[in-house]
Amino acid sequence: MTKVTTEDLLDEIAGCCAGARRILFITGAGISADSGLPTYRGIGGLYDGNATDEGYAIEDALSGEMMRQHPEIAWKYLAQIEATCRGARPNAAHAAIAWLENRAAVTVLTQNVDGLHRAAGSTDLIEIHGTLHRLVCTGCGLRREVADYDGLPLPPGCPDCEGLLRPEVVLFGEALPEGAIRRLVEILQGGVDLVFSIGTTSVFPYIAEPVLWARERGVPSVEINPGETRVSRFVDYRLRMGAADAMVRLRARLGG
Repeated sequence: MTKVTTEDLLDEIAGCCAGARRILFITGAGISADSGLPTYRGIGGLYDGNATDEGYAIEDALSGEMMRQHPEIAWKYLAQIEATCRGARPNAAHAAIAWLENRAAVTVLTQNVDGLHRAAGSTDLIEIHGTLHRLVCTGCGLRREVADYDGLPLPPGCPDCEGLLRPEVVLFGEALPEGAIRRLVEILQGGVDLVFSIGTTSVFPYIAEPVLWARERGVPSVEINPGETRVSRFVDYRLRMGAADAMVRLRARLGG
């Protein structure tokens, strides 16, 4: 039996991309690893299960309840995450996905709150966990874009109503944004020709579901991840590689 090599897989995946009119990319913390961001536990990938300075589990410190009861604690760790992300730039994987918009209709469903897909130029984004760079007032609903948190008082107050400002991210224990869920449903109902899962362990059902949807409908699916994940056994093509390496080689095959 002839062994299928990585080069063979890349050739086949490139063929799928070349023939696809609509592509869905699902991305997690692993796609930002080559931008210098960590991939382990926590929003944005910053904590590995250790207790916070106050003795809370990070899931409790970064929860909606903590934001309501003790916003100074929630903001302390959100600010640490933003500081870790500050200065990071999109890497070759982000750039390749944005470049593919020249060839097909591309939608990116990302768990990441670092804003790197947007910075790379991707335009059809479903930021299912929100973004660190948009603040919203819990009182009047004012929204404010920020480049970083440098100089912000913690917790910050709203300039209009003196309510509490918070990042527009999904904290632990909070519901996913309805608009993002509706958009994902619309994309799947409209149909896609190819699904990628990149740099995510797919532990959340809404992240794994599009891969399962593709399998049920005979739509090709690709996983790019060095490790084993919840969807590894369901995909058609599996690349045990880092995201940037894989996407650079794939882009080269497509003439990029």
